[in-house]
Amino acid sequence: MKVLELNFLSAEGKTSKLTVDQPLEPVNPAQVKEAMENIIASNVFVDTDGNPFVEAKSARLVERNVEEIDIDFE
Repeated sequence: MKVLELNFLSAEGKTSKLTVDQPLEPVNPAQVKEAMENIIASNVFVDTDGNPFVEAKSARLVERNVEEIDIDFE
């Protein structure tokens, strides 16, 4: 499963992360930057202290592989 992580700085310098499950690939850096700028301009998202996002910090595509182990616990 792949996730696009968008990291922002708040007005107080705190880092916050938004994630997008199953993003379209290949990821277009220009579109990601524009989306992050729109998120900041909307003033909809805030950090845990209520401070708005003011700067795009980074973005990354993360892939996580999970394999279940078949164990009989009874």
